[in-house]
Amino acid sequence: MDAIVMSVSPSRAGADAPVKSAVRFSRDQLSLILAALPDPAFILTRSGRYAALFGGADHRYYHDGSSLVGQSVYDVLAHDKAHWFAQEIEKALGSRALHIVEYSLAGSDVKGLEDAGPAHPIWFEGRVQALDFPVDGEDAVVWVASNITEKNAIEHQLRQQSETDPLTGLNNRRKLLDVLAIEFDLATRTRQPTCLLMFDVDNFKAVNDELGHSVGDELLATIATVCRRTLRSDDVLARLGGDEFVVLMPGTTSGEGGLVANGLRQQISLELQSKLALSSTISGGLTEISRSDTSIGDILRRADDGLYQSKRNGRNQITIV
Repeated sequence: MDAIVMSVSPSRAGADAPVKSAVRFSRDQLSLILAALPDPAFILTRSGRYAALFGGADHRYYHDGSSLVGQSVYDVLAHDKAHWFAQEIEKALGSRALHIVEYSLAGSDVKGLEDAGPAHPIWFEGRVQALDFPVDGEDAVVWVASNITEKNAIEHQLRQQSETDPLTGLNNRRKLLDVLAIEFDLATRTRQPTCLLMFDVDNFKAVNDELGHSVGDELLATIATVCRRTLRSDDVLARLGGDEFVVLMPGTTSGEGGLVANGLRQQISLELQSKLALSSTISGGLTEISRSDTSIGDILRRADDGLYQSKRNGRNQITIV
């Protein structure tokens, strides 16, 4: 039986040249080694045919995929997903370098599993390398698929924690600034009207001092609940810090935004009275992104100026600037 010879260099005992020893594996042994690989390694041809499958021994994450061999990705996957795989194979063959991609597979992506597949998409990292020899007359790649669903879930959770205010569940300052940068660029390029409302709680310090911080926390959480219930799903809500909140309203003029802001102001007062028996109100400043704005700092400063105008003019009002 043919044997595969591998050279192994033991550690050097001194400055002498290393002594090489040969380790021989029979073809049967090499097959067992390949079968023991935890992640599946697919041999895929340029046309998208599964020519061979090795590994996939970690049964926590992978099912037996031997039935795929001989089929095409177009036989197994929905057309759009199959086309994506074909494109990535072409990229790996074209570059001849290691090609790394992340992708998901849901029940809707696999023919026959549209209704019976996993409830949530499964995420993979694909490491794709062109082979230096043809397979059944076609150029081919080895595609190693590693299940990274758990890693992605942890990363998503950590990202959410880093971007979410723990008390209200709204976006925090860091996330708000990221979103503002994107929306500012979009609004200035497309001339789409976009409004920003900044508001805080009138006499919030007195609530904390007289009733305690736990009541103050309830007040802030209640405001967040009213905002989520009242505003559109496209609107961006954030707690800027302390008792200060920001609402970004894409596709909204200052006139439209003023109506929304005053409606929100009234709803918050009613909810705080009925739920917490607090006669608290909010004051705010509303502004629309203009052509003269050079950065998101311009918008935030203008909205902040409007907020303090509302304070100086007696509180419980929204000033458009």
